[in-house]
Amino acid sequence: MTFYTFARSVVNAIFKPWYRVETIGAENIPKEGGVLLCSNHIHNFDPIIVGITGKRPVYFMAKEEIFQVPVLGNIVRKCNAFPVKRGMSDREALRKGINILKDGHVLGLFPEGTRSKTGELGKGLAGAGFFALKTNCAVVPCAILGPYKNLQKLKVVYGKPIQMDELRTSKASAEAATELIMAEIHKLIKEDR
Repeated sequence: MTFYTFARSVVNAIFKPWYRVETIGAENIPKEGGVLLCSNHIHNFDPIIVGITGKRPVYFMAKEEIFQVPVLGNIVRKCNAFPVKRGMSDREALRKGINILKDGHVLGLFPEGTRSKTGELGKGLAGAGFFALKTNCAVVPCAILGPYKNLQKLKVVYGKPIQMDELRTSKASAEAATELIMAEIHKLIKEDR
């Protein structure tokens, strides 16, 4: 048993009943091949929730500062996270993300780049579009819905993979690809209201 598997089972046993987590559409995550999983970002626990509701291990980019915290940094690294320097183009993190996707793994991203303070979906950054266009991975939108409150239902909805072929063929910009991804996340949020 890997540390990731162990940590996931422990967290699953705590978080799912505490937040009454309901997962919808997990079958939309392809069983194999590279997958870019793009979600809205409303809470610090979002990576944990996405990690326990999907059927496959998820790799996440996390702000570099987390890895500098003793003990926590090591735990986060063992849970498939890797550092990214925020506010600048971090070529090493981009290369790592591309390799994860090309190696057939799942890369989880929060395209907004930071948590939404209002809970409303913000503007996506070009990074999500960059990964979607640079690899031939499936792009799956995800929406985390509901408050993180004890015993109040928290819903995680996975949408069907987004068709990116036309954008890839037309050599669309990363910004245009991100806009499409954000529109699909917005649809999942809107459908729940």
